[in-house]
Amino acid sequence: MRALMSALVFSLPLPVLAIEVDGRIDPTEWADAQRVDDFRMTQPLTREPSRHATEAWFKATEQGLAIAFRNRQPAGVPRTRQRFQRDRNGNVDRVNVYVDFDGDGRTGYNFMVALSDDIADSTISNENQFNGDWDGNWAHAVSEDAEGWSAEMLIPWHIAPMRQGGSGTRTIGLALDRVVGDSNERMTWPAISFGDQRYLSAFEKVEVPQYSQSLLAITPYVVGLYDAVGGKADGDAGADLFWKPNGQFQLSATLNPDFGQVESDGIVVNFGATETFFGDKRPFFTENQGYFEVPFGSLGNAQQLLYTRRVGAPADDRSGAGDVAAAVKINGSAGGFGYGVFAATENDDAGRDFYALRATRDFARQGLGAMLTRVNRPFLGREATVLGFDHRWSLNGRWNIRSNVVGSSVEQRGERTRDTGAQVRVDHQIDSARRQQLFLLHSGDALQLNDFGFLDRNNFNYGRYEFSRRVTDLPAESRFASHHWRYAVSHRSNDDGVKIANAFAINRGSERRDGGNQFVELSGWTSGHDDLITRGNGVVEHPGRLFGFAERFFPKKKHWSLYTNLRYAAEGLGGLDRGAWSTVIEPAYAVNDDLSFSAGLELQRNPDWLLWRGGNLLGTFGSEQIFLTLGSVWLIDPKQELRVRLEALGLDAEAKRAWRVAPDGTPVRSAETLDDFALRNLGFQVRYRYEFAPLSYLYVAYVRGGSMFQRGLGPYSVGDEFSGAFDLRDSEQLLVKLSYRFEI
Repeated sequence: MRALMSALVFSLPLPVLAIEVDGRIDPTEWADAQRVDDFRMTQPLTREPSRHATEAWFKATEQGLAIAFRNRQPAGVPRTRQRFQRDRNGNVDRVNVYVDFDGDGRTGYNFMVALSDDIADSTISNENQFNGDWDGNWAHAVSEDAEGWSAEMLIPWHIAPMRQGGSGTRTIGLALDRVVGDSNERMTWPAISFGDQRYLSAFEKVEVPQYSQSLLAITPYVVGLYDAVGGKADGDAGADLFWKPNGQFQLSATLNPDFGQVESDGIVVNFGATETFFGDKRPFFTENQGYFEVPFGSLGNAQQLLYTRRVGAPADDRSGAGDVAAAVKINGSAGGFGYGVFAATENDDAGRDFYALRATRDFARQGLGAMLTRVNRPFLGREATVLGFDHRWSLNGRWNIRSNVVGSSVEQRGERTRDTGAQVRVDHQIDSARRQQLFLLHSGDALQLNDFGFLDRNNFNYGRYEFSRRVTDLPAESRFASHHWRYAVSHRSNDDGVKIANAFAINRGSERRDGGNQFVELSGWTSGHDDLITRGNGVVEHPGRLFGFAERFFPKKKHWSLYTNLRYAAEGLGGLDRGAWSTVIEPAYAVNDDLSFSAGLELQRNPDWLLWRGGNLLGTFGSEQIFLTLGSVWLIDPKQELRVRLEALGLDAEAKRAWRVAPDGTPVRSAETLDDFALRNLGFQVRYRYEFAPLSYLYVAYVRGGSMFQRGLGPYSVGDEFSGAFDLRDSEQLLVKLSYRFEI
């Protein structure tokens, strides 16, 4: 009888033990976890067994996905404990967990914990595009001993929407890695790299028990602001709501959303024909936004069908920023389909309404998606609709194809305009060291995506072929651990039959054995045409263009680290020997693990700066620029931080000659007189932050800034403009913001 009872007891399913996240790996807690010890070197990308003994465990619990790392680190390998602000890590000892909760390779999440117990988190989309704007609420802890250090994480199931599993289990995609900060070596399980063509879809597929969590979180906020220049005070309030009743449905909503009053964009000088892309730090607009990130346009993750900075952008009546009243976002899945809904509305007569619908369906080797956006702009009498379809196809482990087709329909004051665009990317991993890519893009002359999306230009045909090769079998005495060579050729034209240019690029990225890295590139354009610079007032012939770039990062040793680069760009009318030179030097000094200072100085001289002056008039200018950044971060304790940041810019431009564009595109010298001009900018912020609880903060910020643009007969002096920037006081504000997240 006793033997029978023992057999019955041991045949019963064992309960999954809860994890106490304290950074100490209790063998009892992790006894039923899956163990991983086959970590492989991926930085440098040799895929050889790890040089540093690393073990990890993971298991699904009712509270969330639990992961533990045990990192052996002997005394001969320095430990880097430098603390950092969230999502701003450098070369420090750290571990990463990458999770695709649906296992379909469409959306992933990255959770990083450093030896200092500081964290970073981000979303992953389009295989290897990371977005650090998102912040999640998850548990973490670390501990140290003589032999190494350990980390534990607990990622709740309510952190992301996820589809219903089957038969009580869920298949997720999972990858783990560890980075040794001093040497910048990375070891990963499975042996994949985010530099590969397949990353997110190459995560290890793991079957875990299925759990579901519900969450209702409300985050009200209040802001008080005193304007020292205007001598007046103001206040505001709003709230964000997050509701996830189960894994298949998630709703985010906001009333009078927090528009990042304590986060500001850096100084950017842009006199070109295309706008500058800025990331979004507003909490509502970063929450699970990756599902709506559908790329379209030139290579890079900035081009997309939904650009959240359009919501609350400068109003159509030019009265200031748009006043957003409310917004809502829904993510979910049903019947094998994923879906998303996004809506936002602005106040006042010039207020706009934004809508987006997204649907996806995934199969074994393919995925289909559709995106519909609509923007109503009553002040302009404009309604803009965009419909896009995207397809991804993984033929096998080596061939991957991604394609998109989009169309826009815009009606403005009774006149309707329609056009289409398409792109395809073919990616072939020839072998472990060699890879080739082909990218083709067409965007019609009247394709208009920028009511809600971000497209740097339309009326564009672009083709690019790239071949790349990794070199990892370098001798032990080499200063380099690996090289990554890329060779590319491309063609650009528009739909009017105008050849913009053919181009080439050769670059090499290298990882060094001292933990640093370097990058060099040489590229050039053939002679061709610039069809954007005159803003529709003629196409301009341009000579060949030449670009060179080199950068080097020296990692922190004891107290100092250094980044520097040198750039050459000949893109004016003067030819290849009349290019602009610029250099950047950015040293950083860590007093200790909690207090650090940084500086950056950029110097630029351009003898042949070509700018549009209106109509078909162009001007060549000789310019000089000084751009200074200074910063300090003091992480007082785990809940408090003090940040100081200064940016100051001075620029002068001396008119050299005027040009008129002939009907055939030839630039013709003109006797017209052009004005010299000068620019100075200042941005200064002192910000204190106290974290009451996860995602609940008190901010106190002092902000001062200003900008001055002058034009007329000079001469101006870059030194005077730079020193004068410190006198600017267009705005001076003291801001206090309190937000608190209530979870139910």
